[in-house]
Amino acid sequence: MTLWGVRPIIQCNVGKCGEKGVIVFLGVNALNLDVKGRLAIPVKYRKELGASDGSGVVVTINPYERCLWLYPESEWQEVAQKVMRLPALKKHNKNLQRLLLGHASELELDGQGRILLSNSLREYAGMDKQVALVGQGRKFEIWNEQQWFTNREEWLGDIDQPESEMSEELANLAL
Repeated sequence: MTLWGVRPIIQCNVGKCGEKGVIVFLGVNALNLDVKGRLAIPVKYRKELGASDGSGVVVTINPYERCLWLYPESEWQEVAQKVMRLPALKKHNKNLQRLLLGHASELELDGQGRILLSNSLREYAGMDKQVALVGQGRKFEIWNEQQWFTNREEWLGDIDQPESEMSEELANLAL
């Protein structure tokens, strides 16, 4: 189920959103975990997440907020390479490597389009039965649904902040 009737996937053309043919994940989907911790990926996303070619997905923690990140495997390879190239002698870099790479789980969609989220990933994100799958361009966030709604209200309030508190990039963004 897609909330607000937002079209979930678009093909970008050459321009500001990237290379031609790049998949962009959009929308908020209210989903349920089954008793085993499996998440059924909506049919409209399965091909782009590798269900047709067996490439699979990678799920890891978001080290900044209590949710999970879900990447198509090809996208994750790029992210992992960037993270591994960070100088490991800097404490923040090493911690980020430990968290992102250490919690990363390579998963394949089963015959019914489900992925099995481990107990540790579900516990980190405080997930119970109801979750929100949130498109973030080249990846998804997976949230405890109630936490998603709580944070969304907070973020909507933050949008009203004076321009002096916005980054220059955000202040110049024409929506």
